[in-house]
Amino acid sequence: MKKYDLIVIGSGGGTQISSPAFQLGKKVALVEKGKLGGTCLNRGCIPSKMLIHPANVASLIKESAKFDIKAKFKSANVQKLLSRINRTTDKDSKGIQTWYAKRKKGFDFYPDHATFLSNKVIQVGKTKITAKKIFIATGAKPFIPPIEGLKDTPYMTSTQALRSRKLPKKLVVIGGGYIACELGYAYSALGSTVTWLVRDKSLLRREDGEVSATFTKIFSQHHNILFKTNTTKVEYKRGRFIIHTKKGNKKSKITADALLVATGVVPNTDTLGLENTDIKTSKRGFIKVNSYLESSVKNVFALGDCVGNYMFRHSVNFEGQYLFDTHYYSKKKKSIKYPPMPHAVFTHPEIAGVGATEEQLQEKGIEYVVGNNEYEKSAMGMARLSKDEFVKLLFHKKTKKLLGAHIVGEEASTMIHQLIYAMTFNATSDDLLKMIYIHPALPEIVRNAARNAEY
Repeated sequence: MKKYDLIVIGSGGGTQISSPAFQLGKKVALVEKGKLGGTCLNRGCIPSKMLIHPANVASLIKESAKFDIKAKFKSANVQKLLSRINRTTDKDSKGIQTWYAKRKKGFDFYPDHATFLSNKVIQVGKTKITAKKIFIATGAKPFIPPIEGLKDTPYMTSTQALRSRKLPKKLVVIGGGYIACELGYAYSALGSTVTWLVRDKSLLRREDGEVSATFTKIFSQHHNILFKTNTTKVEYKRGRFIIHTKKGNKKSKITADALLVATGVVPNTDTLGLENTDIKTSKRGFIKVNSYLESSVKNVFALGDCVGNYMFRHSVNFEGQYLFDTHYYSKKKKSIKYPPMPHAVFTHPEIAGVGATEEQLQEKGIEYVVGNNEYEKSAMGMARLSKDEFVKLLFHKKTKKLLGAHIVGEEASTMIHQLIYAMTFNATSDDLLKMIYIHPALPEIVRNAARNAEY
């Protein structure tokens, strides 16, 4: 049995620990059965945004008439576009593998599946390995709902949607979360006729209620969305999908060339052999950890999507950096303290948020005030002919401290950053108003939202 200072299972966020620990002289084993780089590089953040940016360009062309510009979107070479995206991400993944291959002494890479045989012994291929410390960063995978007939069809998840070489004429998307909205939007903008089947009455229901309602309104004006609709059965005949739906007592059928299932994710923990250990998981399979990201087994830690505290690449990067600093750099035992955790949804329009939603503040009984301002009430918003888009700020009623910030509109993922900074350093509405904002620029909407907060 081979012994190491540390074993890292997963090459996504786990590399925040494995690579720097090796550079400090630690004996490291990295286990990864898939492509190096994890979800973000291979089937998530990076390829999806490389697809969405061209989709945004296509949307601008389609909407150019409102700016009195005559332009017409004809078609997109999706095969060439996706080939370029996959070629780029594959090259980066191979680059990581090349880096590992050059580490001749003290770093062993196992391109295989990891199975726990006991609390600290792992089987990788034909080799048994153990370490003083083990870090599990196995991520998550798409959840496939138990819809009759679905498993017997060539449906797509986000993974296949980002590897496809053909733009379907008609696509059906099951789901109303951020993956469903992002990828469905991209396919629609590039030329597919897309229909969403959504069980709820709105899209992105985990967002602030006002944000979700506004986004649903805007998105529905440009896309075909069937709300409060359940998918009961899926068939695949002669190269076509037949999707059976039910809304109330009404049953219907929809045909399509392709089907995208985007109904959430589940952790990649079910095949790790955790039943052979004392590592505890939740009912949904997420690894339970304490405030040090330590599992129920001493010196076995978990981070990222397999824990489920936050489901972002930037959050697992933070967790990985925390674990490295705590165990191999400063070596001071301290519990993890998350700063305000931001997120963004790269649709059209974009969404971004940080901190509490209005519903969360109400649930906790915290007194707050709202500062709201629409894009169209700013010079740059007028220039862009914005409509319905807004910035919403939530401040503590007494201290004026910023508790939450939410944006629906162009460049939301960039605009939110000054508010992430503000929340991280406990800024108040007064602090936001001390700044001089460039005129005319979109951040003036943030300033005006702070001005509109009435205490």
